[in-house]
Amino acid sequence: MELADQIMKKLQALQPAHLELINESQLHAGPATDSHFKLTLVTDQFDGLLAVKRHQGVYKILQEELAGPVHALAMHLYTPEEWASEKLVPESPQCAGKNI
Repeated sequence: MELADQIMKKLQALQPAHLELINESQLHAGPATDSHFKLTLVTDQFDGLLAVKRHQGVYKILQEELAGPVHALAMHLYTPEEWASEKLVPESPQCAGKNI
């Protein structure tokens, strides 16, 4: 199973209303591998949780991937209400090593 598929499958545990995972590895310095991702995740399981608790929950689910092949994971985590009012996912920053 490819890494992105593995991540998506594990995140199903959060019963997402919206789930998007973008492999941004090619935007970073070094060989383009499955190492840099941008995650947008919307679930009612984030209701009442501060951002740090949302991130900790995702870290726990993806601990194996984050300890190994995933070097960077930009997370944009929303409740359905937040997502309905925003639907804006920030652009990822440019990699200094790639753009020198």
